[in-house]
Amino acid sequence: MHTPKDLPPSVIRSSLDSLDLEGYITFHDVHNASKDFGNRYHLPPLAILHPRSASDISTVMRHIVRSTSNLTVAARGHGHSLQGQALAHQGVVINMESLLPSHDIKIYKGKQPYVDVSGGELWIDILRETLRYGLSPKSWTDYLHLTVGGTLSNAGISGQAFKHGPQINNVYQLEIVTGKGEVVTCSEKRNSELFQSVLGGLGQFGIITRARISLGPAPLMMEICSPGLGE
Repeated sequence: MHTPKDLPPSVIRSSLDSLDLEGYITFHDVHNASKDFGNRYHLPPLAILHPRSASDISTVMRHIVRSTSNLTVAARGHGHSLQGQALAHQGVVINMESLLPSHDIKIYKGKQPYVDVSGGELWIDILRETLRYGLSPKSWTDYLHLTVGGTLSNAGISGQAFKHGPQINNVYQLEIVTGKGEVVTCSEKRNSELFQSVLGGLGQFGIITRARISLGPAPLMMEICSPGLGE
């Protein structure tokens, strides 16, 4: 008889497939989610979650905790992580780019402008949208086709770091899904310990599903000089 911790893959797949989600889970064609950018690690997952909301991620995380199936979970953005950070061997990989698309970028102007974005949003799309308002993130990566959650879970160091610090120094607020499946809003003043742990935490303290990022006036030559903007 199988204990909950050594359930066969077929049973685990069936239980995951029965969850009520806005998005969906796939169990086949996991090749792209089986390797990292350095191409040194090849660890195929059991399933890939394509969430439409933080609620989907929460549902899956809670299910795993309740079932005590010992499944590992990893968030995967645009697939540029190294050292196996975005891999989950026989676990669940979360495709963060399946979260709400670019029209969900919300910009707030004022004395301290900021942008609210999905953790799966690419920096290139954020920059394109904020430039329409004469604004831009204060710090961004030199390569812009990376996700917000991906760079904030590492640090986000770039050519602007000498002046504004890395990207993790320019975040006002985060929405996180914890390892227990709780959806938590955190900032320097609210759930501050979680906030500081997740930023640069390599995905070990929670999954970033939304971020509120500080903006500043855009340099006049940015649209000409920034990588990828002419694509």
